[in-house]
Amino acid sequence: MTTQQTSDAELAAQPAAYWTGVAYEALIAFTRARQADLGFTQPQFWLLRNLSKNDISPDGHGMTIPELRQAMSSYLRAEDDLETEAEVLLESGWLSRDGEGLLWITESGEEARLDIKRHAPEIRDRIHRGIDDADYVTALRVLQQMIRNTGSTLV
Repeated sequence: MTTQQTSDAELAAQPAAYWTGVAYEALIAFTRARQADLGFTQPQFWLLRNLSKNDISPDGHGMTIPELRQAMSSYLRAEDDLETEAEVLLESGWLSRDGEGLLWITESGEEARLDIKRHAPEIRDRIHRGIDDADYVTALRVLQQMIRNTGSTLV
């Protein structure tokens, strides 16, 4: 499907599921490509975030790969291999593993998480280029209403 020279009436008749799927794939691919250019992967960042008491982790307690997979279940992609990604972070010294198999973020891992985090605004700015905040909010509210209209309790 294309939006070139498409009237508002024609756009209104197009399936939202198609366009949300296309948008999801395009945004994930763009984000992951920019992160790869910067030397890290999205799953590596998520591992650091989920283990940091200064971010997603409520207490900074170590977690196993299955626990991390469960914690990230709503946003992990099928191709994301947390064990492999964790090994890279272990080798870099950003994570450590204790005798019980729990992964812990290290001090250098926390510094890396903060360094990686500082790139998020530039990625967001590129994605949002030419879209004012009011239009973005409207788009999200429309999507949320569609989700509610399907009976989902996700929003």
